[in-house]
Amino acid sequence: MRMLGIDPGTAICGWGIIDKVRHEPLAHDYGAVLTSSTLSAPERLKHLYEGLIAVIDRYQPEYGAVEKLFFGQNTKTALAVGQARGVVLLALSQRNIPIVEISPAEVKQTVAGYGRADKHQVQMMVTRLLHLEAVPKPDDVADALAIAMTGLEWVKFREVLR
Repeated sequence: MRMLGIDPGTAICGWGIIDKVRHEPLAHDYGAVLTSSTLSAPERLKHLYEGLIAVIDRYQPEYGAVEKLFFGQNTKTALAVGQARGVVLLALSQRNIPIVEISPAEVKQTVAGYGRADKHQVQMMVTRLLHLEAVPKPDDVADALAIAMTGLEWVKFREVLR
């Protein structure tokens, strides 16, 4: 099974491809779609869309996992992330990829074993569980891998219930 995890953002949109091999998650590839702050919002969203479509077409994931929007103090940031998240959902939908939407607490619980784990704890567990030599950078990439790992567990759980 191949899962594409995505951490939506307009400046940095992290992505990670994880394969399930003999019940173990294996990081196949990961990276980020970066956009320049000099571009207009529509141009950034277009660049993000094109970058995600390229990733989807290259790796042909069976599922896509996307973090649910978390509303914090900064409404401007929440709006930008919401727009990026919409682009992510559109790209996955256009390629007929089933979407798993996961809350930040679910990601932390699955990867670190604690729903209130901090960013560093999640990054360290991603590195350890995927047998990576170093924490993936930027942080959004490690987050995307954690989202993909959680998506794999969600799909496995759903299949057990069938």
